[in-house]
Amino acid sequence: MTAQNRYMPITGPDCTIPTMLIDTEAPLDALYEAAAYRIRAVTQILENLALRDGISSDAVVLQDFAMLLSIPLRDGCDLLDVMGRRLQENVV
Repeated sequence: MTAQNRYMPITGPDCTIPTMLIDTEAPLDALYEAAAYRIRAVTQILENLALRDGISSDAVVLQDFAMLLSIPLRDGCDLLDVMGRRLQENVV
């Protein structure tokens, strides 16, 4: 992998100029931990919400909340994508 594409921008709806990058050459265990942390955080929040009674269903609040949770979830998916590509390179 060249230095030019070593750092991959994270996916996001507002990334016109990428400022947050993934080091695609980072150790796999570091990529895994970063992905797992983000995915677990979203899972924990969603599980806590599922167990609550009387959650407001205001459409604006729900839309904002969904966007808030999609950010770390997308980051985790991007990290998993990098891991998958790296693992496939080792198989071939």
